[in-house]
Order: sequence, then structure tokens, then C-alpha cells
Amino acid sequence: MILTTATELGLDKLLFWHHAFAPPRVCLFFLYLLATTTTLYLIKSRSRTVYLVDYACFRPNSNCRISKAARIETIHHSLADDDSCCLRFLACITERSGLGDETYLPPCHHYIPPCYSLSEARGDAELSIFTTIDDLLVKTSINPDEITILIVNCSLFNPTPSLSDMIMRRYKLRGDIYNVQLSGMGCSAGLIAASLANNLLQTAPFNSHALVVSTEIMTGIYYTGRKREMQLTNMLFRTGSSAVLLSTSRTKARFQLLHLIRKCTSSDDSAYRCVIHEEDDEGNLGVNLSKDLVAVAGKALRANIATIGPLILPISVQISFFMSFISRWVQNGTTKLHVPDFRNAFEHLCIHAGGRAVIDAVQRSLGLLDEHVEPSRMTLHRFGNTSSSSLWYELAYSEAKGRMRKGDRVWMITFGSGYKCNSAVWKCIQPAKSADRAWQDCIYRYPVNVPKGV
Repeated sequence: MILTTATELGLDKLLFWHHAFAPPRVCLFFLYLLATTTTLYLIKSRSRTVYLVDYACFRPNSNCRISKAARIETIHHSLADDDSCCLRFLACITERSGLGDETYLPPCHHYIPPCYSLSEARGDAELSIFTTIDDLLVKTSINPDEITILIVNCSLFNPTPSLSDMIMRRYKLRGDIYNVQLSGMGCSAGLIAASLANNLLQTAPFNSHALVVSTEIMTGIYYTGRKREMQLTNMLFRTGSSAVLLSTSRTKARFQLLHLIRKCTSSDDSAYRCVIHEEDDEGNLGVNLSKDLVAVAGKALRANIATIGPLILPISVQISFFMSFISRWVQNGTTKLHVPDFRNAFEHLCIHAGGRAVIDAVQRSLGLLDEHVEPSRMTLHRFGNTSSSSLWYELAYSEAKGRMRKGDRVWMITFGSGYKCNSAVWKCIQPAKSADRAWQDCIYRYPVNVPKGV
């Protein structure tokens, strides 16, 4: 009797494993591994390695600082009539935002009500972009004639002539340069520009250099209506710019580009309208941030991780995930799916400082510790949401704290309108010898305590 029961249990267990790991599924698994390995080999053998020579971040003048209270005051007096409900909402958002009292806005936003003109916007663009490029040229000691590719991204301010033409005029760049400006790509445009530069460098002569400038000109970007979803941008976005020099030569390089993955979910209606520049019912122009933003960002992040995971995770971790997936499928989703531990694949993470809610969501999804998201939280606190340039402020933070070591890997994750989730993996060749100008005289005060889940 007992022997029969034991035999039946053993047979049941054997049948389970037979169904779970039937030959077709095993073959499928090994074919997956073979395809991944072959793809990686072909990519590596046919493409050139791209290096990050150096980068610089913009540090505005101290007279452009604006505290949270001053920002609320400006918006309050800009409304047509007193609205206590609106003020309470703005105060609540301010406390939950994760921003500090030393962020920056251009001079026009300090007036009540804010006033701006096209010439003033051009002046702000010249100040932030030229200052950042000047810092980069000093760091790299490169002659502007050696720059063969110029890419500028700015979503909402697109004058004629373009910002890239403005840079060419200032630095007298060569006439046969690849001159590109990207617009409307949102906060993820920095890595989109880097991806484009990477592609162009593949066909350019060896030892070519690409200058990538990421910025968002806040002059004239001000919502004057009462729609709460559109008032968020007034509270979160701040002035910032970055300049990055890429090359196919390892000479003087500080980082090596390992992977760059782009995912766009614009085919989905809710994702497309998640971040949109439009007019409200009263005709006031602004950027509308949907309540579904965090959920849409999570979906886009999962799509990006599904692609980058096989490229960066150890084979043992991939096998564990695959076995977990098979077990979950066999048992009709009753078992918990194994979540890969990405913390072992990187030493540093730079998550787009779009807002506290986004950083919190990514931290929960990937099971990260506070130390992993510290660069993102501190960048948001010190500089606010600087759009496409925020990743470079975060990288500069880690280097200013002296945490970067040769051989360290950096994972950059950014989100933007569309909706997009882009990521890049860099390997450190040579850490910075000194802090970037953006953090130079304030890094000793960080990290600071930023309340979570307020």
C-alpha cells in the first residue's frame, strides 16, 4: 500500500518534469541561447566601438535660483483670480516633488507674471549651451575642427535658424559636418541623440568626433491655466544642459559604450497621449502629464528590460529566469515569476530625474536600494527635472562623490514623451580627476534627506 502510494507520487513528479521540460521546450531554450550568442558576436564583429571622451553639465548663475515657496508665489500671482484650492494643490505637489530650494529657472520666470520674448529665449539658449560646450572643450582640449558630427536635442524651443546652426556659427565648425537637431522627443532625447551619433560614427572616418548637446529652454514654457495635469510642469521642470563628446578613438576616452537600447510605445493611444503639448479648454498652452504616466512608464521599462536583459545578465541568471518562466507557464501562472537581480550587473544607476514618483516606481520594480537611486534623487533635489540632460548630472554626481572606479559599469535609464524608455550601458575607462562644475562647490552637502512617500 505504502509502496504503491510512493510509486504513484514519484510517477506524478516524473510526469510533471517530463511535461515541463519536454524535448521541444529544451530545444527551444538552447536555440534561444544560440541565437542570442550569435547575434552578440555579429554585432561586436561588425560594429565599431564608441567611446565617451568626456561630458559637461550647465551650472546657471546663482541669481537664477528659485525656491519652492517663491515658485508657488509666482504662479499664485499669475492667476487671474485667487484660488485657494489651486494653491493647496501646488503646495502639495511641491512637498511631494522631491525638489529642493536651489533649483534654477531663467530670469523671465522670476517676474510676476512671467514675461518672455523670442530674443530672450535665444539669449538663454546661448548662455546655457555655449557655457556647457566651453566647459567641455576645456576638459577635452579638442579643436572644434575635429568635430564631424553635431546633434542637438531640445523638445519645445526650436528657432530658425536652428540651435545646431547657432552652435556652428559660434564655434566656426567645418562646413561638411553632419548637423542635426531633434525636437519633440521629450526627456529621453539625450540617449536618442547618443544613439544617432553612434550610428553616424559607424560610417564616419576612424577617429571622428560627435558632439551631442541636450537641453530644454524653459523661457516661454509656462502654463497659465488651472488644469492640474498641466500645472505639474511648472513645478517640476528646471533649467539644465549637457554637452557630450563621443568618438571611435579610445585616446583620452573616459567611458566605453557597451549597449544602447531604445523602446517606443507610441502605437498605444494611452502611451501616445501620456505626455502631450496641447491647449486646455480655455486655450492656454502647456504640457499635459497624464495620471497614467507611472503605469505607462512601467510598461515601457519592462519592454526595455526584456531586450537589454539577455545582453547584460549572466547566463546563470538568464537560465533561472527561463526556468521560472517555464514553471509559471506549466502551472498556469500560479507560481511567482523570478525577477532577475540587476544590481549585480552594474555598479552605478542613473534613472531619469523626472519626479519622485518615477524614481520610486523604478526602485520598487528593480528591487533597488536607496544607495542605487541616490544620484537620481539628489539631482532632482538640486537641479529639478532638467529633461534630457538629467542623466549626465547624475553621472557627474557619482563621479563628484569619488565613487566611480575603473571598470565600473553604469546603467542609464530615461523616459520621455511618445512614450519612450531608452537605456544605455557604459564601462568606465578613466574616472574624472575632479568634480564637474555643476557639483563642484556643493557636493560636500550631499546626500541630503529627501522624504519618500509624502
